[in-house]
Amino acid sequence: MLVDVRQAVPAVDVALAYATPDNLTGRPIYRRDGCYLHADAIACLARAAELARPLGYRLKLLDAFRPVEAQWALWEAFPIPGFVSDPRTGSVPHCRGVAVDLTLVDGAGRALEMGTGFDDPSPRAWHGDTEISATAQRNRFVLLGIMSAAGWDFYSREWWHYQLFQPRRYPVLSDSVLSSGLMA
Repeated sequence: MLVDVRQAVPAVDVALAYATPDNLTGRPIYRRDGCYLHADAIACLARAAELARPLGYRLKLLDAFRPVEAQWALWEAFPIPGFVSDPRTGSVPHCRGVAVDLTLVDGAGRALEMGTGFDDPSPRAWHGDTEISATAQRNRFVLLGIMSAAGWDFYSREWWHYQLFQPRRYPVLSDSVLSSGLMA
């Protein structure tokens, strides 16, 4: 059901924020940086990587499949409706393996300016925010264009979040679906 992103789409860089303390909780949530997606999402991710390449960019994944146990850890740390989804609602596309958090990097692997960091809960992180620099706005639009053309939907309050359309078609998954889980 879930496919290893590194094996299926080697043209994508992976740096899972929740496998490090460099995330909104300040501590690792995953014990390892395994990166997985549903096969349908893999196909769209591969297409996005193909679209980014001629522009001189690569995709850098910051999160992909997120076990429901990890969503609980995020919700307990930051129960902010509209920013962190309540796992009881079952509306978390990451827990279904059909969402990615990502950015663009240049040929040297440097992240493009996006106006805010990953997991910024402020309105400056919203698509269409005009308080950020023109360069950051342009970069967000490039990312949005690549991801939309590859078959992804976006979340208006997070420039980094993309998901398949109709994510509720896919089941919510726990860490136990992986032979070597992500959670401690």
